[in-house]
Amino acid sequence: MASSQGVNVLRYSALLGGLFYGFYHQSTLSAAAKVAQIDRDYAHKEGVIQKAKAEWAKKTLPPEKKTASGDLITDPSDSRFDLEAFLTSKAAER
Repeated sequence: MASSQGVNVLRYSALLGGLFYGFYHQSTLSAAAKVAQIDRDYAHKEGVIQKAKAEWAKKTLPPEKKTASGDLITDPSDSRFDLEAFLTSKAAER
């Protein structure tokens, strides 16, 4: 009778040990999955932000440095005035 009690104690101990290990292992897998999901979300948001920045830069590019007729803009108060192009054209005239 004593040996069957020892065997039952060993069986239940192994069962409880397995249950605790299973809960621990499941929690580590869940934590790893959450971290991976957070990383994927962050990478997606980062990509969206980069695309938005590229579109914004494309949208707000300054117009051509020259007017439609091909003349240089010589008014310094104009936002499209290009000093380097103006000076280059003046140097080429001389």
